[in-house]
Amino acid sequence: MHDLEFDHMHMELGDELNEVAWTTDNVELTTVGIDIGSSTSHLMFARVHLQRLGTALSSRFVVVDRKVLWQSPILLTPYLPDYTIDVDELAGFIGSAYPYAGLEPADVDSGAVILTGEAIKRHNARAIADLFSEEAGRFVCASAGHHMECQLAAHGSGAVALSRGHKARLINIDIGGGTTKLALIEDGRLVATLAIAVGGRLLVEDPKAGLTRIEDPAREVAKSLGIELALGAPLAAQDRARIIARMARLIMRMIDRRPPDELAQRLLVTDAWPAGYADLGLDALTFSGGVAEYLYKREKRQFGDLGFDLAHELAHLLAQRRDLPPVWDPGQGIRATVIGAAQFSVQISGNTISIAEPEQLPLQNLPVVALPLELGVTIDGAAVTAVAQRALAQADIEEGSAPVAFSFPWHGDPAHARLHALAAGICAAVPRTIEAALPLVLLIDGDVGMSLGRIIRNEIAPSANVIAIDGVQLKQFDYVDIGRMIEITNVVPVIIKSLLFK
Repeated sequence: MHDLEFDHMHMELGDELNEVAWTTDNVELTTVGIDIGSSTSHLMFARVHLQRLGTALSSRFVVVDRKVLWQSPILLTPYLPDYTIDVDELAGFIGSAYPYAGLEPADVDSGAVILTGEAIKRHNARAIADLFSEEAGRFVCASAGHHMECQLAAHGSGAVALSRGHKARLINIDIGGGTTKLALIEDGRLVATLAIAVGGRLLVEDPKAGLTRIEDPAREVAKSLGIELALGAPLAAQDRARIIARMARLIMRMIDRRPPDELAQRLLVTDAWPAGYADLGLDALTFSGGVAEYLYKREKRQFGDLGFDLAHELAHLLAQRRDLPPVWDPGQGIRATVIGAAQFSVQISGNTISIAEPEQLPLQNLPVVALPLELGVTIDGAAVTAVAQRALAQADIEEGSAPVAFSFPWHGDPAHARLHALAAGICAAVPRTIEAALPLVLLIDGDVGMSLGRIIRNEIAPSANVIAIDGVQLKQFDYVDIGRMIEITNVVPVIIKSLLFK
């Protein structure tokens, strides 16, 4: 076998085997996380090391290391005169980041683009999505509504990890340019989220040109104080101080979890805290967002907005309150964002799956909605419906507008009564999805996919376009691609893209 008729080279067998063994069980990816918000935009590149969890080739990969390679300066999100985002300038900013980082677009294996605030409004979202159209399939593009923003800030700031590590109950308060997002976290688990239209860039003033930006929530606050605001007019120092003090008190009211007053009711962009949450004791408060940079004294520059003074007023109010828990620094402020998506974390479904319309596969970039179901001996279908509806609301997903991917574990006896109650509860939560024949994807950590799919199709919703896949493990902030069915084995590949936080 050695007498080959073409030129060849010899390798040291030990080195070759070591390299093969390493690459079989290890994957390194270059990722980018891009955050485009109402007030600021920025991005960061990272290298992510994934390692196979077990020895079997079917074992899933997990992230064992992540290293930030380069992060951009903070850009004040550019706007055109008609108040739409200047996509051309944004594209230039993102494009120029690659050579600064020493990378080419082709060097990036996967990425995550997070759109918040103004960026998700229809007239902006389509143009921004077009920026990344060539990356479809490699990039996850997440349009974050208010609840999802709260969760992203809680994870990205480090507050969730801090809560988990200290087994603490805390509130993360993310104060951005247009809204303040609060997340109640207990032992690393998000319990509730809330957002109110109070932020550091609701008003922007130029020393020579007067007020250059007045957002509607700022007008509401000013109106409640009897203050008139006008573009081009200066803002009197005493009026500015009164507006800032009122905003700070609104934030403190949300931290205290008290019922909203009349002004707070008008400014809330989510529901208020559920009843009874004011009685829960707290171990700490954490802050993130642009205003947090001033609170933690990491930033001194001012940008003509309210951020610096709002932070100063909040620090004064916090110092006066002896009944509040200590303020911890979670580690990240304005850069509370993702570092990318860990693509190519591949799992193979079980072979007891149910796919109503296999010709519609593949599906790409489905956001996973994790259902924290309590599956007792008897399953309450109404309770399942409530959990699913609450999970959709927390993920800011409008039911019936796009395919839904529910993820949940299965425990206990696969008795027909239990499966039927679970299936009925899920279907009751997504009536418009079923009516529109949109894919209803069920991703189950268990072995009941085929049974659950058949019960839905044969007994509950015959027209449901259900895809029930078992044998996969997922979590919140995962996105999945579902490949075409592999014949003979009757399985489908599931590519999992997990948002990774700094």
